[in-house]
This record gives sequence, structure tokens and C-alpha cells, in this order.
Amino acid sequence: MTWQLHADPIMWIAGIRALYLQALHPRAVRGVAQNSDFRRDAWGRLLRTASFVGRITYGTTSAAEQAGARIRGVHRRLSAVDPDTGERFGIDDPELLLWVHCAEIDSYLGVARRSGFPLTDAHADAYVDEQREAARLVGLDPAGVPADTAQLARYLAEVRPRLAATPEALDVVRFLTAPPVPTALRPLRRAVWPAVSGTAFAALPPYAHELYGRTAPSQAAADRRLRAAGRLLRAVPATVRWQLPPGHILKAVARLGPGTRPSTRRLPPNDPEVP
Repeated sequence: MTWQLHADPIMWIAGIRALYLQALHPRAVRGVAQNSDFRRDAWGRLLRTASFVGRITYGTTSAAEQAGARIRGVHRRLSAVDPDTGERFGIDDPELLLWVHCAEIDSYLGVARRSGFPLTDAHADAYVDEQREAARLVGLDPAGVPADTAQLARYLAEVRPRLAATPEALDVVRFLTAPPVPTALRPLRRAVWPAVSGTAFAALPPYAHELYGRTAPSQAAADRRLRAAGRLLRAVPATVRWQLPPGHILKAVARLGPGTRPSTRRLPPNDPEVP
């Protein structure tokens, strides 16, 4: 499921939605704000994150393990201070890693389904289960990570009372609304980026809009935007999209053969018991 889903271009919008949602966890966003250069190197950070997801999805087992080891090593060396309590906490705190993981896969899965990617409930459960391997790579015990959509929904409901739109979260929203680009690209940003970031923000759950002090659009209106974005992005031929650096999908297909080319036609059977 992960192999097919992560090749869909709607993942770019899903990734931005994940950033908006992840920022609502006070410690998670403070960990980023106190350790990251995202304001100076926004696109580099986004591309590195996308490359990590691509590598653990489409790379060899060795490459995935190495990528996981690198990110675990970085997290072990970093810490931040909670300004509310003065407590210093590690970036590799399992609570924070679990929130980032769950907000990410909820965004990937929800945006894909709402944009028209043909996922059944069994497909969705299989995807959540597969992503426990991604959780292991970043340092979590898979046994404590949601294994299906029902467990994921319960986790998100449990963590919701701890979420808040801190000043750091609002800073993320402002940043994602108009990320810095070279002067020559500013007209393109003005023409395209508001639709991208706005669609991602519209896809947030109603409670996230409420925390951010916004009025949530109706789900029908948000779904229309996501379906329109999905049609537009999928109209770009995959062979063109996959040429963009770092090219993980094309490298994987070259390594494993044309029969592994991601496609909705290769989704697993709906019955999860069928191999």
C-alpha cells in the first residue's frame, strides 16, 4: 500500500497539511523552532523530509536502515526547553515521535482518500499497519504505534486535549502561507502557492481550525478543493513527475523491474487476507 500511495502527487499537499497539524503539539513545534533552520532553508528542509520518506519507501532495505539510523542519531543529540515549565526535553521523546508519526500518516491517508485516490477501508488499515515500520525506523516501538485506522483515530482523540496554537504554531502557519523564495520566483509563488497551502489548510480537521482561530470550511467544500487538486496534479504524467530529484521511484523501478511501477491498478485486493 505504501509503495502505491506515496507515488501519488497529492502527497505534497498532504505533507503540508501534516506540518500544520504537527505544529499544534506544543512540545513538538518548540523542538523544531529551537533546533531547526527552517526559516533560512525552508525548501531544503521540505526536500530533505520528502527524500527521507522516499528513501524508506522506495530504497533498498540497507538504505532505509541507514536513513533511519541517521535521523535517530540527529534526534538523540537535540533537546529543547519547554518555556511553560522550564523543563528540558529530548527531541527523541517517544511521545513527540509518536505525535509526528500519527499526524503525518493521518494527513497522507486522509488527503489521499478525500482527493480521489481509490482506497478501501481495508487498504487504509493496511497502510496504517505498514507505517509502523516507518515508525520503527525513527525510533519508536512498533507495538505501541497504531496498527489500523480505528487505533489511529483513538490516538488522535486522546492527544487532542494537549494540543494548542502556541506562538510557535502560529509562526509555522505564517511561514507556510508565504515561504521565502528567490526574488525571480515571487510572482510564481503568488500565483500558485496560496492554492497549495490553502488547500492543505482546508483539509485539517475542524478542531485544528478552531485551535488556529479559523472557521473550518464544510467538509464538502474542502473535499471539492482536494479532488480538484488531485485531478490537476495527476494530469502531469508520472514519468515527468518522477524525474524530479531525488528520483527514488525511478531508481526503484530500474532496480526491481517495470512490473513494480506504482499504480492504482496495482493496489492489493480489498480482502486483507488475500496475499
